[in-house]
Amino acid sequence: MRTILVTGGAGFIGSHLVEALLGDGQRVVVLDDLSTGRLENLQNVQNHPNLEVIVDTILNGSLVEELIDDADEVYHLAAVVGVKLILEEPERTVAVNSEATATILRLVAARSKPIFLASTSEVYGKNAKTPLNEDDDCVFGPTSKGRWIYACTKALDDHLALAFYRQRGLPVTVGRFFNTVGPRQVGQYGMVLPRFADQALAGGPLLVYGDGLQVRSFGHVADVVRGIVGLMACPSASGQVFNLGNDHPVSIRGLAEKVAHAVDPRLHIKHIPYNQVYGSEFEDIRCRVPDLTRVRELIGYQPQKSLDDIIHDVLAWRRQVRTEQHDQTSALTEAKPKARSKMRLPAVT
Repeated sequence: MRTILVTGGAGFIGSHLVEALLGDGQRVVVLDDLSTGRLENLQNVQNHPNLEVIVDTILNGSLVEELIDDADEVYHLAAVVGVKLILEEPERTVAVNSEATATILRLVAARSKPIFLASTSEVYGKNAKTPLNEDDDCVFGPTSKGRWIYACTKALDDHLALAFYRQRGLPVTVGRFFNTVGPRQVGQYGMVLPRFADQALAGGPLLVYGDGLQVRSFGHVADVVRGIVGLMACPSASGQVFNLGNDHPVSIRGLAEKVAHAVDPRLHIKHIPYNQVYGSEFEDIRCRVPDLTRVRELIGYQPQKSLDDIIHDVLAWRRQVRTEQHDQTSALTEAKPKARSKMRLPAVT
C-alpha cells in the first residue's frame, strides 16, 4: 500500500481527490490548515482506516519535510484561492502559493518523488485566444491590480516545477484547472456557481457581476479528479502541463439563467458593477475556454458531466445543506471529534 500526501485535502477539490485515492486502496495523509478547507468535506471517509488528517499549514517546513519523507507520492493542491480572498490577503497569497510551493518542489525534487501540482487557468491571464492550449502566452495585467497576484504566483510555480523536471528529472505533472465546480464548493470567496445556487434557493435575485457576457467553461469536480488520477498513473505525463475541465462555454448571464430556470424561472437576475464587489483592484477576463486536446490524446480524458448535470448536483448539495441548517442539526459539526483520533493538531508554543 502506497502512502499519498495530499496538501489541501480538506478543500473542495482535495476532498474529492482524497475519496478517490482511498477508493483505489491507497493510504492518504491530508495536510490542511482549514483556512478555506473544512473537516466536514471529509465526513464520508472520516473513519476510513487509511486516512490521517493533519491540521497544520504548508508553511510549517519541518512538518512538510517529514510528511514528504514518509510519502510515496504527493498531490499539492493547497493554495489561497478565490478572487475575494486573494484581494483581501495578498501577502498570505504569495507566502502560500509561491514560497511554500517552492519549498515543497525542492523537497520532492531532492527525493525524486512523483508530484501533481495543481495550477490554474488564471495563468493565461488576459490572453484572448479561444480555446487556450497549454503553450499559449500568459498575459497579465498591471501590478497596480491586486487581482493578478494569484495568477503570477501560480505561473511562477509552473515555471519552477518544469525547471526541476528539466534539470533534476523531477517526475512532476502540472494540471491547470478551469472553473472546477460541484458539491462542497462554497461561494463566499468569489466562486460563482454556488453563489448563484444559494441566491436562487433563497428566492433571488441572482447577482451577475458586470455585463454577464463573460464566457467560462465549468468542469465537474468528479471529471477533474478522474483526470488528475489518470495523469498521475501515466509516466509520460511527467514534465508536462495539462488543461483540465470542460470545454463547453457559457456566458455568466447564461449560467445565471440556467440556475434560475432549474429552481424557479420567475427569479430575477440583477447586474451589479464589479467595483461594488471587489473594489478598484479587480480586472475582468472576458473569455476563458480550455483546449483539452493534449489530455485527451494522452489519457483519453473526456468530461462526463454536462453543465446541466453540474447545476443539478450543486443545487442538490446546497438544498441538503440548507435543510440541515434549517433543522438545526449538527451532523457536520458532530463529525469533527470522530476525526480527531487520527488527527495531528499544531503544537502550542
